[in-house]
Amino acid sequence: MPPKDSPAEQSFGLYDLELNDPDGVLVERSGLDHEALTEISRVMSALAALRQAEERLSEASLAYMRLGRNDMRALHFLMVAEASRTIVTPGALAEQLKLSTASITKMLDRLERGGHITRSIHPNDRRAQAIAITPSTRAAAMRTVGRKHAQRFHAAARLNSDERKVVERFLTEMASDLDISDEQWLPSEAQAESAAQDG
Repeated sequence: MPPKDSPAEQSFGLYDLELNDPDGVLVERSGLDHEALTEISRVMSALAALRQAEERLSEASLAYMRLGRNDMRALHFLMVAEASRTIVTPGALAEQLKLSTASITKMLDRLERGGHITRSIHPNDRRAQAIAITPSTRAAAMRTVGRKHAQRFHAAARLNSDERKVVERFLTEMASDLDISDEQWLPSEAQAESAAQDG
């Protein structure tokens, strides 16, 4: 059980299943007693607390780096690509971020002006560009948001092997249950991209 002063405890009521869905319209819960429902609600509340902590960290890093969310996502991708010795092209970045070529071009122009990336001729295709993060931006990201995000691994390290498998299965199944690719109420791709750029 989380300590009473924890964010999960403070927001527990917001994620109480019986309060959010008292008539059982959204969730079928036959066979679950009150204790089980309470435990499930605490799990949902703990997930919300984690999401809120990640959002606060993200907002702080955006303010520190003076960049937008997609800018930071692009830089993160470039850092991982660099570590794996993968050459990133504008097209690969557009595909990763789900943005149009025009939007990626504007982003790269902005990041290059800010000294965050470099563009060079692709070593294997002179018609293409190779995008790389600059050493100074990589170092700034590593000592701030990167260092803080890395602390999440300590929680996983404190689990034993069986516990990690349970957590992995739980998170994987939850991600699958939340998949929205087949939902009819989704906005068009153009609307989604516009919203992403605004964010």
